[in-house]
Amino acid sequence: MKTNNKEKALINFKKAQSLLAKIAEMTQNNEYCVDIMQQNLAVIGLLRSAHEMLMENHLNSCFKNAMASKNEKRKREMTEEILKVTKLFNK
Repeated sequence: MKTNNKEKALINFKKAQSLLAKIAEMTQNNEYCVDIMQQNLAVIGLLRSAHEMLMENHLNSCFKNAMASKNEKRKREMTEEILKVTKLFNK
């Protein structure tokens, strides 16, 4: 993974982790539901963004290398992996 993308994704994961702790605390303290939902949406946004960075890097490195090879089995496996992850992302 490119260092820049890796660092950005890691920052997003750490921010999401911090916000999740805040959400748990807010929930325990019976804070206003809409405030909790807004924080939850912020976490979802951070995780989606990190996922997109990971996907972009994977497509530009591992997937690209597999498609350039002559190994048809590997190409098929890589394509199936991408489809599987994309389906999960879109649920």
